Amino acid sequence: MASETGVPAVHPAGEQPTVELAEDEPVAAETFAGRVHLEWEPAAPVTTMGQLAFFIEYLKQSGLFGGWVAGCPLRLTSPNAPGKREVLGTVLLSVLAGHWRYAHITALRADAVNAPLLGMKKVVSEDSVRRALSKIDEASGIRWLREQLEYCVRPLLSEPWVLDVDTTVKPLYGHQQAAEVGYNPSKRGRPSHVYHSYLMAELRLVLEVEVASGRAHTAKHAAPGLWALLDRLGPACAPALLRGDSDWGSEAVMREADGRGQPYLFKLRLRQGVKRVLERAMRESDWQDAGAGWQGKWGRVRLLGWGRQRRVVLLRRRLPQNRRIEDSAGVDPAADKAARQLSFVEVDARREAWEYAVLVTSLEAELFTIAQLYRSRGDAENNFDELKNQWGWGGFTTHDVKRCQFMAGIVALATNWWNLFVRLADPDQHREAITSRPLLLQAIGRQTQHAGRTTITITSPHGEHRRARRAFLRIAGFFARLRQTAEQLTDLDRWYRILSYALVKYLKERQLDPPRRLQHA
Repeated sequence: MASETGVPAVHPAGEQPTVELAEDEPVAAETFAGRVHLEWEPAAPVTTMGQLAFFIEYLKQSGLFGGWVAGCPLRLTSPNAPGKREVLGTVLLSVLAGHWRYAHITALRADAVNAPLLGMKKVVSEDSVRRALSKIDEASGIRWLREQLEYCVRPLLSEPWVLDVDTTVKPLYGHQQAAEVGYNPSKRGRPSHVYHSYLMAELRLVLEVEVASGRAHTAKHAAPGLWALLDRLGPACAPALLRGDSDWGSEAVMREADGRGQPYLFKLRLRQGVKRVLERAMRESDWQDAGAGWQGKWGRVRLLGWGRQRRVVLLRRRLPQNRRIEDSAGVDPAADKAARQLSFVEVDARREAWEYAVLVTSLEAELFTIAQLYRSRGDAENNFDELKNQWGWGGFTTHDVKRCQFMAGIVALATNWWNLFVRLADPDQHREAITSRPLLLQAIGRQTQHAGRTTITITSPHGEHRRARRAFLRIAGFFARLRQTAEQLTDLDRWYRILSYALVKYLKERQLDPPRRLQHA
């Protein structure tokens, strides 16, 4: 297009020239508060996890991180390969940040504050992490993570404790090894892995996790790992109670537990033999209060395939009037049959609906205590919700099972470390990551150096930042006292003291005593 003078027009009529800004210039944005100017400072030493330094001191004083790195069987010979500390530190930072994909590690690459605090030279890339985990021998890696998980919780196993055994499903969407269609109630027909988990009840600590094929979801597949775990712990650290759902109420599991002298409490599937016992009990009147709206009574049952009679607790609860017994029209017959195995509703002569459940146990305790112990097992489901949805058990997926197993163990270990650290801040109760991380971890931290002194200035946008500051002052005071005697204490001694301080309510103010060591002559 040309003008009347024959000279080509630079901009056609009615068009505006293109505005281009240099990358180092600030830009303006119109907001509801008026115009604001924005600029970038990419080299500034800042972090979004400004309060992580307190957690890092906890890892250093306890020796947890140093021992974890030293025991890692990773061997990289290339001069360009990252070190073990860089790889493991990157994974730990990613898990603490709430990531669930390897690709999320990129969000940490520019963090120049926390990496040096962990003794790292840098945060490595997601590809470096994946390649490094693939280089670890599977048997050695599993043994390494088992040792670290047991080291974390073993001081607490001298106290009476309950072992919850359960399984959770991880749906998969790619072409992963051992991704098979099995029990998957939320996404039927979707291939999956299953996580066989062994949990320390009340404290919500993971003792071990095993990743298996989607078809290996029953107690038959998990039981060998359970017995191996109890063998490693030994009789001195055995749980006071082994607790599981209806999948564990099988003759093989109970016979093995009886042979080991291990008390157990399981739920029974309401099959025909159990239903006949319930039908006889419904006509009897000696039901006792079992708490939480339930009534209960003792009984003895020998089902088909059992070697002997076992004590059972029969429980029933009247359903509210507004709950109707609906027919199963339009419901998948297989799913309806599975649901009826786990619950049983009966209508008596007065047209009142009752829900029933049956527990089998080797405990010699009151009926109310047995019922309450099993109701407390529901906390295991909260564990899975936290581990899968707030930590990384629902992600960090690779094509091979080996790295999935490694990441499941690393996430469990990081979760244990963080939960015990949060107890230092609040010893009265467990706080899930969805509330504890924003309060005690996420804050803007800006690092400055002057006269050889490094300072991290923390700015927290959290509404309860003053409560977090009081908690950190409490933690800092404890570590200051611990540092005064640190030279006379081993890592194990300091870990016992940290646990005693963090779990003062759980231990009822008792001090954990580290194992005695032989003195030199």
